Amino acid sequence: MNPHTLYYKDAHLTRFTAQVTGCTQNGRQWEITLDNTAFYPEGGGQPADQGTLGTVRVLDVRERGEEIIHFCDGALPVGSTVEGEICWRRRFDLMQQHSGEHILSGIIHSRYGFHNVGFHMGAETITIDFDGVIPQEDVPGLELAANEAIWQDVPVECRFVEGEALENQTYRSKKALTGAVRLVTFPGYDCCACCGTHVKRSGQVGMVKILSWEKFHQGVRMEIVCGGRALSYFSRLAEQNRQVSNLFSAKPLETGAVARKFKADAEAMKFRLGNLENQLFEAISKEYAGKGDVVLFREDLSPDALRRLADKVGAVCGGRCAIFSGDDNEGYRYAICHQQGDLRTFIKEFNQALQGRGGGKPNFVQGSCAATRQAITAYLAQ
Repeated sequence: MNPHTLYYKDAHLTRFTAQVTGCTQNGRQWEITLDNTAFYPEGGGQPADQGTLGTVRVLDVRERGEEIIHFCDGALPVGSTVEGEICWRRRFDLMQQHSGEHILSGIIHSRYGFHNVGFHMGAETITIDFDGVIPQEDVPGLELAANEAIWQDVPVECRFVEGEALENQTYRSKKALTGAVRLVTFPGYDCCACCGTHVKRSGQVGMVKILSWEKFHQGVRMEIVCGGRALSYFSRLAEQNRQVSNLFSAKPLETGAVARKFKADAEAMKFRLGNLENQLFEAISKEYAGKGDVVLFREDLSPDALRRLADKVGAVCGGRCAIFSGDDNEGYRYAICHQQGDLRTFIKEFNQALQGRGGGKPNFVQGSCAATRQAITAYLAQ
């Protein structure tokens, strides 16, 4: 263990005093080194700590050889003594996420023998990649087991082991390790080689929630949240459900059933509306039978309705049929057909002249244009 890494001695340390051993400007930031530090550098899937060193902010922390580099927004005099302060909210959040991941990964390894081969701690969620396919139906049971481990509130052991003691120790690792290896143990649930910071007791993780499961490469990717992130996630879910509950006049635990009913009703209404539109389009087409080229403007037609009306009128008018829907402010969607013609040259010139975009088959095109109704009508009348 590097004697200057205070975060290994006490992951709950938030304030410390150190001497500045180096300060170099790099672009708009300064790279500062100290004789000891509680700032955890990015590594092992865990983001770096943030906070302050004296009067400057620590924006990022990286390990470079034997040195720990603090990327700061200002300079500090070499040789000066400064007080460092960790952003505890961020540190504790990262510890909750990392420790929760250990518990879940340890349980999965003990049940299936699968390894955690990819771990990313994002700003909102954690993704974990496993090298085997965990049955999706097992996910609720795995989640329950992880939370039961949290409720046991077991002490978390972090220690360096080497030599014969390491050889006799069973632990999770992506590769064989030598020298002094830092082992993080949740008694009864996991023992893993890890360089990250962790909670003192499993109960501090709060809870683990598995948000998603998907097949990924030859295994499975899971997305999870722990602790404060889980609380925030469920608070947002509860607010969304409250809004749905109010809109549907449904009890909070009945919104799913009510939403399914509304969806079924909406689909039935859409089907009936489609039939009524078809009847209307049939009547409109009869008005233009044998009229040759036709230009029609209609309000609030969907792209599908535009297509169906153009099909109906184009089949009987005997010429080019152009249907438009929209207004002069927002522009117009169009559907243009000519059963016996080729529209490719026409639509290219039309789009160039009227700020349009779109295309399709030689005898049928759809798209939109930013011209006014007057400009469209004038162009088509040429």
